[in-house]
Amino acid sequence: MKKFVKLGLWSAGCVLSLVMVAVAYVASTFNPNDYKAKIIHMVKESKQRNLHLDGDIKLSFFPNIGANLSKVSLSEANSDKEFAAMDSVRVSLAFIPLLRKQMVVDEVTMSGLQATLVKYKDGTTSIDNLLSQDENPAGQQDNQPMKFDIAAVTVANTNLTYYDELSGAQYAIKNLTLKTGRIANGVASPIDLAMGVQANQPKLDITTQLKTKLTFDVDKQQYRLQDMNFQLAGTALDMSDLKVKASGDANADLAKNEFGAQKLTLNVSGNKAQEKFEAKLDVPALSMTSDKFSGEHIVLKANIQAALGNIIAALNMPKLEGNAQSFKIGGLTLDVDMKQAEQAFKIKTSGQVSGNFKTQQFNLNELNVAVNATGDKLPNKSVSSEMKGNVQIDALKQNVQANFGGGLLQSQIKARVGVSNFAQPTIKFDVELDQLDADLYLPKAIAEPTKAAEPESPLDLSGLRKLNIDGSLRIGALKIMNVKSSELRVDVQAKNGLVNVDPISANLYQGHANGSLSINAQAVPIIHINQNLNDVNVATLGKDAANFDTLEGKGNVGINLVLQGNMISEMKKTVNGSLSLNLVDGAIKGINIAKKMRDAKSLLGAKSQSQSANKEEKTDFSELKASFKVTNGIAHNDDLSMKSPLLRLSGNGDINIGNDSINYLAKATLAKTLEGQGGQDSVRGVTVPVRVSGPFIDLKYGLDFNAMVSDEAKQKVEAAKVAVQQKVDVAKEAVKQKVEVKKEEVKTQIQDQLKNSLKGLFK
Repeated sequence: MKKFVKLGLWSAGCVLSLVMVAVAYVASTFNPNDYKAKIIHMVKESKQRNLHLDGDIKLSFFPNIGANLSKVSLSEANSDKEFAAMDSVRVSLAFIPLLRKQMVVDEVTMSGLQATLVKYKDGTTSIDNLLSQDENPAGQQDNQPMKFDIAAVTVANTNLTYYDELSGAQYAIKNLTLKTGRIANGVASPIDLAMGVQANQPKLDITTQLKTKLTFDVDKQQYRLQDMNFQLAGTALDMSDLKVKASGDANADLAKNEFGAQKLTLNVSGNKAQEKFEAKLDVPALSMTSDKFSGEHIVLKANIQAALGNIIAALNMPKLEGNAQSFKIGGLTLDVDMKQAEQAFKIKTSGQVSGNFKTQQFNLNELNVAVNATGDKLPNKSVSSEMKGNVQIDALKQNVQANFGGGLLQSQIKARVGVSNFAQPTIKFDVELDQLDADLYLPKAIAEPTKAAEPESPLDLSGLRKLNIDGSLRIGALKIMNVKSSELRVDVQAKNGLVNVDPISANLYQGHANGSLSINAQAVPIIHINQNLNDVNVATLGKDAANFDTLEGKGNVGINLVLQGNMISEMKKTVNGSLSLNLVDGAIKGINIAKKMRDAKSLLGAKSQSQSANKEEKTDFSELKASFKVTNGIAHNDDLSMKSPLLRLSGNGDINIGNDSINYLAKATLAKTLEGQGGQDSVRGVTVPVRVSGPFIDLKYGLDFNAMVSDEAKQKVEAAKVAVQQKVDVAKEAVKQKVEVKKEEVKTQIQDQLKNSLKGLFK
């Protein structure tokens, strides 16, 4: 037996010696460069490409089988244009494992590879003919698996380009370098990869580097990255100075669909326009299998510096769990800290999040949102709010329902909001607030230097065309743009560019308002305002709403107007409808008509005088009525009636809404006597025309004293006529009485004479 073993070993040694002698002989006598021309010809015949082998081909056979090529280039198909070129490449295989049909790559080294791949307009590419494979000759199939073991891979100075002629897209990998250790099943191999990536669709110019240890098992489809360190820098899309860093461990079992990450961190920073942002994601542990996933203490932090302010946010998920069907996040918190120039906000949100992937239903329960705002212009320099509620999302039915209640800024709020049809959202809401001072949060008007008038911008109501809303808003006490109201109710319906707000009702300024507003934004905007104010104090309303301090009184105001146009100026010039005014116990500020007329004795015969409004003077009235018909921006009135103990006022004229001006003629008549009120008998009953004209911001009042004299003379003539007529009537009556007396006397005489005659006749 021992003799047989010795014989076998001796025989094997002899065979190996002979093989080594044969390999040594071939290596010393075989020159592959003698076959360059044949190789070039074969490539030309089979691939229609020009192959250039400018360097020497070097082969080695022991202890490794290898080849070393330098200065190699290949043209495009049927063209002299260069497709790819390489400075040098070396590949060597271990000889002994090949005898066992195992491929052990001892070394792969490549340097200076330059290649351009083109996708032509017809859809073909510049490597199509390189990818075609000839059929294997019959009987030469080998189903034996080849195992490989690569000792090291080195790639340097490699540039790859892809160009799409149809779309114009171009992508490039620049300066690719790769260094590895041993690559084999179950071996932790160090990987050092770096390259630059450039593209024009989308815009991209970045450099990347990855250092890690790779362990894999090809048969079991298991892969693991340890001590991963990934870095990226450059520009992408509209972001500049982009930096990305990632570190940690990751593993994947593709056969079992299992993935995991440990101590994973991701940092991202950059600039977008004028904004700067930073974000960091920490994942201590994350596990995903075919039937479940879980994670703990996942934290996302972000810092954004924008025109809106500096925002710092932190999202914390203490526990994440779920499976292919559903998930749940317990104890989720979101903290937001926003600082602006004049105020700061801190928002804290917490709750439970759950969902079902199959039904696509998601719930946000036990939501708690706390807001704290600080700023010198806020009430008491600080406002705190806290709301609680829940949100349900049904993605399949495209429906969202939210319910909230609690404090919102300085208000207590109850709100129900529903959204359906995400493509063209339909919004339904029911909101109730106890109070709201909107002026606290509206931007303050800032006085700016007088500038040349800029062209008016058209109204853009196109957003209303996509609006689909049905809801109700109720506010116990509201202040907005300095107008105060209570018990406000607004119901809104909007669809396809038609907006109807009905009712608009509220208590305001000791009275009540009720009406509606409709907007048609389908084409040229049309706005219809229908509003009735009852028992309202117009003085305080006008003062608060528009700083209009010309009219005092309490009563009713009716507004029914239709406006149309693409700009405010157009609407003012095309407004049509009606206005009405019915006030009591008020005054017109700017002029004291009674006083002017009481002083008329010294002004009789004078020319008409015009004066600007005097805020210290006013004309009191006990009743003021007027109605206006508005046509193409001009409100015309014919029935002005103002009464007071001292005078009566009537008149007619126009208010030009289009250019904010007035041209109105009123006739003021003093009472019959002003005795006891500092009046003068010489002007009682006199009528004086009063003309009001000019722009609203600079009204002029004019009194016509000549007309006043004429009226007085007419009144005196009329009085004289009355006196003469009275005397004539008295004289006529006296004559009539004398005639009647004379008639009676004559009648008596005739009767007496007749009696005497008859007496003589019958004697």
